[in-house]
Amino acid sequence: PVDEIRKVIASMEEFPDRPHLIGGYALGKSQRLIRLLRQAGYDAPIGMHGALKRLTDYHIEQGVELGELVHVDDASGPRLCLAPPSAFSTPWVHRFRDPVIGYASGWMGVRARARQRRVELPLVISDHCDWPQLIQTIDDVSPEEVWITHGSEAGLLRWCELTQRPARPLRLVGYEEEDQ
Repeated sequence: PVDEIRKVIASMEEFPDRPHLIGGYALGKSQRLIRLLRQAGYDAPIGMHGALKRLTDYHIEQGVELGELVHVDDASGPRLCLAPPSAFSTPWVHRFRDPVIGYASGWMGVRARARQRRVELPLVISDHCDWPQLIQTIDDVSPEEVWITHGSEAGLLRWCELTQRPARPLRLVGYEEEDQ
């Protein structure tokens, strides 16, 4: 993630006249991007799409320091703006002249995904835990039932079956990173 954030800062230096719009989910990903940017020394205001405000405000209320954040309602906002991925298929993005479109996701490691989404600045930043951590967490928590909410559930369902743990997939509308 640190190297990926360096790409954002380098791109902003290379294209100082182009706004940078970075897509990231409202819960967790956007706040993580802000923290990574701040840790990398980026201290300028960061623009926020309105859909990110409520959850970002919650993080701030809980004591998470995120620096200066401003609501973006037109193209005169900060040079760097965060938005949910869905915003890039709405008129919101058209207010920005020649933006650099970035997207933070583990899926950006797949070049075809970046091309499909017309992403100029793919950032391979995933919030998914690795298999050993996932299994350790299930062992530590020992839930009555494992609910799988994201990704391909077949492997984890099989592991739960082999270890005699009740499990089921949950298909949450709007949560998958796949195009609907």
